This record gives sequence, structure tokens and C-alpha cells, in this order.
Amino acid sequence: MKKPFRLVASALLAAIATGAQAQPQANAPKEATETTRAANQAYLATLPMADKQSFDDARRGLVESLGGDQVITSAQGRPAWSLKGYEFLSKEQAPDTVNPALWRHARVNMGAGLYKVTDGIYQLRGFDLSNMTVIEGKTGLILVDPLITTETAKAALELYYKHRPRKPVAAVIYSHSHVDHFGGVRGVVNEEDVASGKVKIIAPVGFMEEAVSENVIAGNAMSRRGIYQFGPLLPRGEKGQVDAGLGKSVSSGTISLIPPTMLIEKPTEAHTIDGVDIVFELTPGAEAPSEMIMYYPQSRVLNMTEIAAQTMHNLLPMRGALVRDPLIWSKHLGGALQRYAAKSDVMIMQHNWPVWGADRVQGFLAKQRDAYKYVHDQTVRLMNHGHVGSEIADTLKMPASLSQDWSTHAFYGDLKHNIKAIYQRYLGYYDGNPANLYALPPVPAAQKTIEYMGGAAAVLQRARADFAKGEFRWVAQMASQLVFADPANLEARGLAADAYEQLGYQAESSTARNALLQGASELRNGLPKMPALNTQAPDVIRALTLDMFFDYLAVRLNGDKAAGKATVLNWQFTDTKQNYVLNLENSALTFVSGAQSAKADATLVLTRATLDEISLQKTTFPAALQAGQIVVTGKREKVGELLGMLDTFPTTFPLIEPRPAH
Repeated sequence: MKKPFRLVASALLAAIATGAQAQPQANAPKEATETTRAANQAYLATLPMADKQSFDDARRGLVESLGGDQVITSAQGRPAWSLKGYEFLSKEQAPDTVNPALWRHARVNMGAGLYKVTDGIYQLRGFDLSNMTVIEGKTGLILVDPLITTETAKAALELYYKHRPRKPVAAVIYSHSHVDHFGGVRGVVNEEDVASGKVKIIAPVGFMEEAVSENVIAGNAMSRRGIYQFGPLLPRGEKGQVDAGLGKSVSSGTISLIPPTMLIEKPTEAHTIDGVDIVFELTPGAEAPSEMIMYYPQSRVLNMTEIAAQTMHNLLPMRGALVRDPLIWSKHLGGALQRYAAKSDVMIMQHNWPVWGADRVQGFLAKQRDAYKYVHDQTVRLMNHGHVGSEIADTLKMPASLSQDWSTHAFYGDLKHNIKAIYQRYLGYYDGNPANLYALPPVPAAQKTIEYMGGAAAVLQRARADFAKGEFRWVAQMASQLVFADPANLEARGLAADAYEQLGYQAESSTARNALLQGASELRNGLPKMPALNTQAPDVIRALTLDMFFDYLAVRLNGDKAAGKATVLNWQFTDTKQNYVLNLENSALTFVSGAQSAKADATLVLTRATLDEISLQKTTFPAALQAGQIVVTGKREKVGELLGMLDTFPTTFPLIEPRPAH
């Protein structure tokens, strides 16, 4: 079987960015309608546009800008990062096709280059979705979060060295387990220096497990949905991608991972790293399962990493994930406010720009704390009155005291989506109405709906009239039903695209805008033409535990093909001295670690290194077998039979129309 052990590892952003370049659109985006223009103008009137503090903060301390025409290239000569295409954001006034709040945020997010935060602390912003912080130690540098890819991390550090002494890197700190905070590590240090102890790698407890596991099981679906969330295939422009909330976009280069050599395990730990005192405080269960904030007492700097940003965050990323806990999130923010804010002259974050002054730091953290707490408490209150998620999302608004603060606006998260996520966290998808327990799936439901409404022509006529009245949400729903009932109906596809587009033009959330505009593009132009992607970062593949590998193998088992089959396979890994028993029975693939079965149909003897080569598509199972890298004793045909039952997942599949029948 071709690519029998293909894994989708936790390097989600690599899947999005590698080969995912903006593509020409045969059917170009349209203008904003009068309804959209009026909606954006009405929203503009509610915004605190006189507050220019963000622009001042984002410019403060600039040492040298990253040129807008500068291109950071990968080892293969492909562009890994550039701000080219964002020149349109130089205009102060928002166009009709962009929500005015999002336009303002996108303009502030254009700050890119080397910035001095305070004596001994610098930030490199605008080189990627995230920031890299440089702390100058006694003999070397302490780097916090080396971006997504090695190319951008290396280029960022070189800009720092252009203006500061070329001290060696003494330590790298991973603030948490998301790839945009560790993926570029090999661009700033080499593994030999880490192995020798010359460079420390510091991370919160549980980092490695979370870093490699979050997107293993559902990684393929998350990668496809991530295209919608970040919008890398959309052209940059007033009718396309303008921002990604936490930064401009994601880099497309080489993702790496060097395991930490030092873990922060206690709730709070104080350490001196190369002469720099750092207080580490764990903040699990909020933005990431494994995460920590830091306080640098000598500099009076608080680093909130990613549990605070200049935007409301995602409680449930549109790409998919386990729902995050806004209650715990609020408590972490409140704890930081109590313990560090009053003694902080500046607060930095690993996205967006800093906040200066103890009073402003306290106010910022209080607003962030209360934003998550308000949305949590009011959602649960209305939920306990019997309201369902969609009802709460449509009625719950931020109080004026929060909505007049830019940092609580949902430029990355989406307020309605976050409210539904809280409902899901507590009560699940089921809204309590038994009619929805066995609701028809999208295609038959759409077909019956259109039939009941008098057929496609009648629905189109009514939907066009509603579109003219600016009822885009309803038109999007009904036109989508038309598409699912008949994906070949070009009029329905066009109308659905038009409705998605107008909703995107009105969206304050960058991720909601990207999703809506990507959906519109695919309705008009079909599925994106993307090269076959090898989304696995070698370091991440090697970091997968064998338990994770066998869990993912089981997800690929086609239950219908496995019906009535039974197989027991022993696995022996000679280099790691690990043994496994893999059992196929009742169309389920299970395993036991640290064991061997006397009743096994066959035994496979190999190295973990060989398994990694297969996972990375550098070889295949048959080739490794022929080369003697895998030795099979017993019924070899049972191994081949099992491999033949494994699905290979498509990297691109429809989201806004029916999937082709298998």
C-alpha cells in the first residue's frame, strides 16, 4: 500500500503554510453592497476611534523595521515570509469591504522589526504570527518562543545581532505547546549545544506530550479547516485576507523541535538563568494545556505569553480543538493581575505589542480577566434559563465598559463562536430538542428542505429577494441548503458565495472573515489546487510516542474492510527496546504496550528510526521490508492484509458542499 504509515503530526501551521500560497481566482470577489456599507458605517460610529494608544505602543522602541518588500526564503528558495501585499493597509480609512475595527487592528499589526522593550529586553515582531523575545543575560541570550519556522527565527535573530552584541544563545524558553512558539528553534540553536548543556531549553511540564499530540488524531481535518481560519490561499487585499488577529499570517518554512532539558513543574518557580531572575508561573487549561507566564523582576517586565493579547482569543479555534475553559482563563489573568501587575513597568506578550505603565498594565489585565469571565458567566446564566447556544450567541453583547476597550474585541476569536463554544463545553452539541437527536445529515436534509419549499427555483427567487434586503445570514443558510441539495446548481453557488462574502466584509473577527471569504472563493472557483503536502516536521514525528503512533494507526482503519477479520501482530523495536501487541478484532484496532503475544499471527522486528523514515515518506513499508530494515516472521500476508485496510486521508476535501460519494 502506498504511504502505509502516513501521519499528520502536530505541526498544523506547516500544513497550512507549506505550499499554501494565495491562488488566482477566476471569479473575482465583488464589491460591498449598500447594506454592508451601512452596517460597517454604523459599527464605526460605536468604536472608540479617538483612542490611538495602540499605534503609539506598537511603534514604541523601534530600532529597525522589517522592510515591507523583504522576502525571507526557505532552504529550497521558496518564500517563507514576507509582508508584501499588505501595502493597501497604509490607508487610514477602512474600505467598505472590511469591518472598521478589524481594519484598525490590521493596521496596528503591521508593526514589524526589532523593538527595544527596556534595557536588556528586545522583541522581534512581524517576522511570523508570533513574537520572539530576546533577554540579554550575563554571558548570552535567552530567547522566548522562536517563532514557527527556522527561516524566520534565524532572520529575526540576525536583525537583532545587527544592532546588539553577538552573544551566543544561552537558553531558549518555550512558553507553551503550540507550534508558533517552538517551531523555529533550530534556526537559533543547534542540537549539539543543547545536548552538551551549553544551551538550556526550558518549557512547562507536559510540553512535549502536548506539542506533538494536539493534532495527531484529527490532524488532517484540522489542517483543512485551518486553511479557512488563517486564509493563506486568499489574496491579500481589501477584498481578501487582511490579518490573522494575533499577527499578519503564518510563515511557510521548516518546522523544528528540540526537546526541553528543563521543565517547570511547580505552580510557581523562580530561577536565575544566565544571571537573569525569572519567575515562571504555570497557566494550564486556558489557551494551551501546557503553558506558563513569566515575570522578570530585575527589569520589572511581565510576560503574559499568550493568555493575554490585544484581542479576545479563541475558546474553540475554527480549525477545531478541545474547548478551552474561559473560567480558568479568567482566574489565571486575575492571578497575574494580583501578583505582578503593580510592580510591572511594562507587559509584553508573545503576540501583538506591549503595554507600558503599571496603571495601564493593571487596567489591561482587569479588562481581559473580566471579558472572559463575563462571556462565561452570562452564557451559563442564559443557558440555565433554557436558551440554546445559537440564541445566546445572537443576543449576548459585551457591556460598554468592555466594548470600548480595543483589547477585548474579538479580532482573533469570534464572540458568537466563543459563546457557542462555552455552551458546547458544558452541554455538548445536543440542544435538548429530541428532534435534533436524529436530524438528517446535510445532504438529505437539504434535499427535503428544498423540496418542501417548492423546489430550487422558488427558493432562489425568495433568497435573491432577501439578499437585496441585506438578510445575508439567512440567505447564506438557504443558499447553502441549495448547494448541498445540488452542488452543480451554479446560481445557488453564486448566491451562497455572495452572501458569505458580505458577511465576511462585515466580520470583526479576522478568522471569521477568512473562513467566510475562503468559502466564497471555493463556491465560485472550486477546491483549491494545492500540491501534495508532506505536513510532517521530522522533529515532531520523532517526538511522537509509539502509543500515539498506534492510536493514529487505529484511526486510519477502515471498519468496513476490517469486518470479520482478526489479526494479532507483535512489534519489536530493537533500538528503543519497546514491544507492542497490535490486535484487530470486531473492526477495532487496539494495542498493549510492553507485551508480546504467544498467539500472534506474525512478529515485526524493526527500529524506531525505520518507522520514522516510513512516517516521513522517505521510504515505504515494502521497500523497508525488501531492504531488510523490517523483518517479519510468521504469516507475512496478515501484515499486508492489515495495511490494505488503512485509509489514506485527502489533504483537500469539501467543506461548503457535499463530499463525493466513496
